Amino acid sequence: MGEEKEGLIRAAIAEALIKFEKEYMGRGPKDARVYLVDNLVIVRLRGVLTQAELKLIGSSEPAKGRDLIKRVRRELIEVGRPLLEAAIEKITGSRVESIHTDISTVTGERIVVFTLLGGPEKS
Repeated sequence: MGEEKEGLIRAAIAEALIKFEKEYMGRGPKDARVYLVDNLVIVRLRGVLTQAELKLIGSSEPAKGRDLIKRVRRELIEVGRPLLEAAIEKITGSRVESIHTDISTVTGERIVVFTLLGGPEKS
């Protein structure tokens, strides 16, 4: 795949994930980076925690706040999974096999990994 085509795919994926974060999580990230490695799409989103989430982390029981944030965000990803899969499939031309994600309540960074059944289309 040419650098220009790969750059367009990465930009489209970043835009799709930013839109998803804004619509489903209530806040878009401050920065989004996308990496394509074989049949993996790795998305690194920074600055994704909302003001409410930051307050939970800063509460007298930060471990409870962290667990709650992770649980809610996991559920929201599951609810929005069909939209995420459709967006990634449309952009890459490959079916999504699985989605893996986690968020750091320390750094405010979220990582999303999509495993594709094939690599991004090379045409």
